[in-house]
Amino acid sequence: MTRILADARTALADVPNGATLLIGGFGLCGIPFDAIEALAGMDVSDLTVVSNNAGTTEHGLSHLLRRRQIRKMVSSYVGENEVFERQMLSGELQVELVPQGTLAERIRAGGAGIPAFFTPTGFGTPVAEGKETREFAGRMYVMERGITGDFALVRAWRGDRLGNLVYRKTARNFNPLMATAGRIVVAEVEELVEPGEIPPDQVHTPAIYVDRLFVASKRTKPIERLKVRD
Repeated sequence: MTRILADARTALADVPNGATLLIGGFGLCGIPFDAIEALAGMDVSDLTVVSNNAGTTEHGLSHLLRRRQIRKMVSSYVGENEVFERQMLSGELQVELVPQGTLAERIRAGGAGIPAFFTPTGFGTPVAEGKETREFAGRMYVMERGITGDFALVRAWRGDRLGNLVYRKTARNFNPLMATAGRIVVAEVEELVEPGEIPPDQVHTPAIYVDRLFVASKRTKPIERLKVRD
């Protein structure tokens, strides 16, 4: 049975210094806003964060970067965040850039208990430096390791009291993958419902993966780049 907690700060109270966090979302879509902001108000540092990107200069992981709480980022696209850029170029922040598909597969593999796999992506580029390579059927491949973390932080549209989660449209993105690869999975949900209100065949993340759950605060979600018709 999943523990339903009062808020993000309570759910994350035992995150230690040096923890590895897997954080769902893509840009600002589907990121665990409350969890990130709660961590920014806590005395925790030296974090390794695995996330597709670092959000924007004003929103998302910038809250942690500004407070120098992140030691290392494992990410794919990082072009919207000036705080990230400054810290990376100055050497304050360790950065491991991973092709986006490879990042997704590394997390999926970690969640499935697969320690490593071979992919052709990145062969012959700096991505492959220091990694084992091997030829299969006349094509060269790079060995990549699966990713797991101490905590996975995800945001869902709906969750029931048992911990079953449903994500809404593109906000699903990296969230289901992260939820399989964290030792402790903390979910913030926009709507909390009773068991049985989510049809079983609509569940995206089964409750067996979710350790802690809380209801997210009501907020207006920021948009990275607002596009409207002329």
